[in-house]
Amino acid sequence: MVGRVVFWTGFGLVVRFWQLGIEMRPFFNKGSLWAYPLFGAVGGSFGYWLQGVDERQAKTLADRKQTILEKRARRAERQASAAAAAPTEVVA
Repeated sequence: MVGRVVFWTGFGLVVRFWQLGIEMRPFFNKGSLWAYPLFGAVGGSFGYWLQGVDERQAKTLADRKQTILEKRARRAERQASAAAAAPTEVVA
């Protein structure tokens, strides 16, 4: 989890550097240093949100997989009991 948040925080900082590079402004201007924590926080919060989305999707997939496996087990049980109840013919 921490890795994803750190990555997106760094991405937010890189976006700020990119923005200043496009505008051809100095990277560390005393009047605009406040923007780095802002860009980092926005990127980090996006990474935190994305991690939550990933965890919810993984939980949903695990639940659906378990449901499908249970259905398959019930179906195999029904087929086995139906095969056992069916009369068998002996061909001579």
